[in-house]
Amino acid sequence: SSGINAEWPLRPGEMKKEVAWYSLHVAAAAACRGSTASGGTGPWANSVLAKENTRSCADQCADTSSPECDADVAIQGDFGKATSYTAPIGSFYNYGCATPGNTNVQFDEVKATDEGVLEGIGIAYYRFCCCRKP
Repeated sequence: SSGINAEWPLRPGEMKKEVAWYSLHVAAAAACRGSTASGGTGPWANSVLAKENTRSCADQCADTSSPECDADVAIQGDFGKATSYTAPIGSFYNYGCATPGNTNVQFDEVKATDEGVLEGIGIAYYRFCCCRKP
């Protein structure tokens, strides 16, 4: 199993939600890339995992084939096209790998509703673990 809840071909009306989750995952990969001291070097692809709200990323990464944790990133972006070069369009945190950090269940994508990514206003952050092979 890939760990992704998407059925292909998509049912009518599902594309907006799936593109929103895809965009979030690509943003998480970019956040992980920017959070690693080495920039994610090595002969293997590095991994981004949905962060479980009650575990540390060090523990989550250790359970995979990419057992080294580089970061625990929390990302949030605003809706719409940017209209300014000085107004924020998103926010991020790096909680570090050693602790669960903020355990708010709303930050846990796996526990979110399928439509959670579209709820917009009032949604805080989704969190991700940045993992790599040693």
